[in-house]
Amino acid sequence: MTERSAPERLAAELRPEAWSVDERQRFDAYRELHRRSLADGPAFWTDVARDLVRWRTPFTRPLDWDPPFARWFPDGTLNVAENCLDRHRGTPTWDRPAYLWEGEDGQRRTVSYAALAATVDRLAAGLAADGFGPDDVAALFLPMVPELPMAMLALARLGIPFSVVFSGFSGPALADRIRGLGARLVITADAGIRRGRSVGLKRTTDAAIAAAGGVDRVVVVPRTGESVPMVRGRDVTWDDLLAGAAPAPSPTAWPSDHLLFLLYSSGTTGAPKPIAHGTGGYLTYAAATMRWVFDPRPSDVYWCAADIGWVTGHSYIVFGPLLHGVTGVLYEGALDHPAPDRMWSIAERYRVSILYTSPTALRAQRRYGDEGLRGHDLSTLRLLGTVGESINPDVWRWYADVVGGGRCPVVDTWWQTETGGIVVSGAPGLDLVPPRPGSATLPLPGLDVDVVDEHGAPTHPGTRGFVVIRRPWPGMLLTLRGDDERFRATYWGRFPGLYYAGDFAVRDDDGYLWFLGRADEVLKVAGHRLGTIEIEDALVHHPAVAEAAVCGVPDPIKGEVPVAFVVLRTGRSASPALAEELAAAVGERIGAIARPAAVHFVRGLPKTRSGKILRRVVRAAAEGRSSLGDTSTLEDEAPVDELREAFRRLRADLGAGPTGPS
Repeated sequence: MTERSAPERLAAELRPEAWSVDERQRFDAYRELHRRSLADGPAFWTDVARDLVRWRTPFTRPLDWDPPFARWFPDGTLNVAENCLDRHRGTPTWDRPAYLWEGEDGQRRTVSYAALAATVDRLAAGLAADGFGPDDVAALFLPMVPELPMAMLALARLGIPFSVVFSGFSGPALADRIRGLGARLVITADAGIRRGRSVGLKRTTDAAIAAAGGVDRVVVVPRTGESVPMVRGRDVTWDDLLAGAAPAPSPTAWPSDHLLFLLYSSGTTGAPKPIAHGTGGYLTYAAATMRWVFDPRPSDVYWCAADIGWVTGHSYIVFGPLLHGVTGVLYEGALDHPAPDRMWSIAERYRVSILYTSPTALRAQRRYGDEGLRGHDLSTLRLLGTVGESINPDVWRWYADVVGGGRCPVVDTWWQTETGGIVVSGAPGLDLVPPRPGSATLPLPGLDVDVVDEHGAPTHPGTRGFVVIRRPWPGMLLTLRGDDERFRATYWGRFPGLYYAGDFAVRDDDGYLWFLGRADEVLKVAGHRLGTIEIEDALVHHPAVAEAAVCGVPDPIKGEVPVAFVVLRTGRSASPALAEELAAAVGERIGAIARPAAVHFVRGLPKTRSGKILRRVVRAAAEGRSSLGDTSTLEDEAPVDELREAFRRLRADLGAGPTGPS
């Protein structure tokens, strides 16, 4: 008999009979709403765009669809900064905080919508006076400071496409992006602060420009005030540029399909992909998903605890929240520095009502125990969300019951850089989707998501398959800049006519989606295909485990066997007996075929600064590659060295014969 995955078993356990009459009615109402949104997709999105977005020139055509290229609202014009800022002029929002900023070193600033708009206008005027316009592209290499969204909005005001480069990148990685963009303009800072250390961003920028060339202007934000080299005629401080700016011209209306920003994806192999997003379609989608998923209200204080260097920050720190007039928390540093409870102290201090963070960050917080968390007043929280990867049911329940006090809905969101915004999630703003712990629930209105087999045919409930989207949506990427063929091959070549997300999922009898991780994060053990995430979920289910990462290593008999790397919760000690207990627990929860061949205890796992485990780095280390790909987003190099040593020992052990947990 084929063993079912943990999500498959959980889905089978959560039968609709457990729902109340009200929940069943809400579910049926949402399914009907979703059906109607797909019946005439362009008409549905037309209503959304006209309701949420200010158009300078109203559009008459909702969509030009030349598969796989979509141009949404192509004859309409608009200005993003006008939508995010000017629309609030003369309303109560104008004097409310747009951002409550806290630096890792304890510095704090409050930036109102009026002050944000004034700075954006002056910056736009200064850049325009320097001769920059819509034919240019800008690179932003900044820490998490208010000047980063200010720069994004000023560039959008001028119609200058930009690319935010994550401030943890190395000089060579930044140089590659400056060269690939053809950027004449770079906006950076003297330095950033991370885990108590100064990170020299200006020096990294100078090295990158020396390698890439072509940059005419560097604007330097004074974050730390430390002395940095300034190139005469090229470099200017942020304050000097603003001080010399003339009055800003009126915002120009740009075509809906005008390029707004580029974000580079990174991978273990291959060149990073420059993902291009337009203006009107993207803004419509960010606005709609912000409303549906987070149900923002004027009284809310909203904290998306991510980095603007990723798409999460673009859509749900900058554009989506500002369009709705939300007050947002902007935090510069690590969520557990200088003390493990930093995250909860920020939530308490600013009376956060909506918290959006990653499952990895939650697992890391759970590792420290509940005492520090319970020492903070989190009673203002009313809505909790997760992003970045699947959240296992145990952590979902901990998030809901301990962090949220049992009173807060939890939305587990699935989406990608390429989608521009959330695709699958509960929707408190619609109040119609009953949650299921561990499931991202259902596609949002207007999204036609399916799970298919290797031939592109829909799978049966309970059967693992590939996630696809069957029709265009406004937030989708325009293309890969300069490489339409790679765009076709990567996203539309696997299943002709379907957008291929590259993820595995299973759908239950009610259509709820349970995501199982990347399709390339699958092990083939003695002919059985196992998702790494389901083994990780089984490990994290154990009360001793805070986090886990699983990958496969070659085995002469089974072809491949799973190996687990485990971070223990505070107060628990590593031992051979515990390793055996964990391996046995996986076997009991999933089946003997999934039992790890080895369990290694490690101090930490390789993560990005936004808290997401870099499983591709774990996999590359397992395969013994000399290069792990782009590791410049790593929070800390130490876990990589620890993994390399563990895999070196493991390969030696496996070469001598079968091995058990160690």
